[in-house]
Amino acid sequence: MNGPDIVGLVGVAAYLSAYGLLQLGALRVEDNRYALLNALGALLILYSLLFDFNLASFVTQTAWLILTAIGFARSHIKRSRAVQS
Repeated sequence: MNGPDIVGLVGVAAYLSAYGLLQLGALRVEDNRYALLNALGALLILYSLLFDFNLASFVTQTAWLILTAIGFARSHIKRSRAVQS
């Protein structure tokens, strides 16, 4: 196992941690830590794909990262509107 594989596996651990903590009720979708774990997972897996490219995985991780950014932005906007009210 090489360095990029280890980095990719840390990314997988970030994804699984986010999902597991969400399912256990320790995190909520609106929690910044949930978005951070998802973004970190996607970034680390994308890094590992630079060394062993797979188009399907690249598209999946890129979409996951974009959707995570959209969700984070929407959550941030919703919270700031609630504070202003």
